[in-house]
Amino acid sequence: MQVAVFSTRSYDRTFLEAANAQFGHALSYFAARLDATTAELARPFPAVCVFVHDDLGAATLERLAAGQTRFIALRCAGFNQVDLRAAARLGFTVCNVPAYSPHAIAEHTVGLMLTLNRKLHRAYLRVRDGNFSLENLLGFDMHGKTVGIVGTGKIGAVVARILLGFGCRVLAYDPYPDDALRALGVTYTALEALLSQADIVTLHCPLTPQTHHLIDAQAIARMKDGVMLINTSRGAVIDTVAVIEALKRQKIGALGLDVYEEEERYFYEDLSAQIIEDDVLARLLTFPNVVITAHQAFFTREAMHAIAHTTLRNLWQLERGEPCPHLVTAERYLAAG
Repeated sequence: MQVAVFSTRSYDRTFLEAANAQFGHALSYFAARLDATTAELARPFPAVCVFVHDDLGAATLERLAAGQTRFIALRCAGFNQVDLRAAARLGFTVCNVPAYSPHAIAEHTVGLMLTLNRKLHRAYLRVRDGNFSLENLLGFDMHGKTVGIVGTGKIGAVVARILLGFGCRVLAYDPYPDDALRALGVTYTALEALLSQADIVTLHCPLTPQTHHLIDAQAIARMKDGVMLINTSRGAVIDTVAVIEALKRQKIGALGLDVYEEEERYFYEDLSAQIIEDDVLARLLTFPNVVITAHQAFFTREAMHAIAHTTLRNLWQLERGEPCPHLVTAERYLAAG
């Protein structure tokens, strides 16, 4: 199948080319994001392959429908960037990569916790400057602390297992509790109870209408003073403005983000010689107790291999009219909430 691959970086091409030796697709690579202004590039292609920051809203889909494109392959798990109702109306088939390496994101999540707790980001810079003082670098033992996990799908479940190994008390909130985690010692509870008891809150839920700004000013008010908040799911699960206000009041004692509500303007680009025009993001970067990574939690060799292989296999199955287990529909999106 001829496939237009958007938002391509060198590492995408490396892993896709390696995986494509098995499937034989004709892949054409575009560095540009797919949106309504670049959709014309896809006109002769039966399929497009897109990532988290590509815009597949109704306007983009209308332009794709005017060409030959009928298949949309997401090389990611999230599908909130796609207007699924418009996709169905226009006759598109959409597929994703629901699981690649939950360990990659889970380990990055715990890495953010440890970095913030032990002030590793600050210690590294100090020592580089010849400053070996321990002032203001005091952390705490993870052992015995209560961690609240919001969402215990594949990623949240791995996070739970890691934290249980640290000796943490693990609380969880999920509409569909995991009995295997219960057997290991995870306690499922209401979201309100989790927020009020947890020393650390970590988010692992999809972005749906129900989870948009799940962590808002009201939710933050329920949290312990000095709570650590981690988000490696989707940026809009938290109300960033409310989080900044809580950081200023020291209600939130530490914040670790791998995602941001308006990240598509910045993440995956080298803007080191430019001024960050987003006032909210710029404000976040001023806090010494905030660590932000640029949506890299997924970025391991194992995950990239799995993403490339599953994406191209999805297209291989669709081209042959075979059942594809990774179809995404509006009904599935609503069910995720």
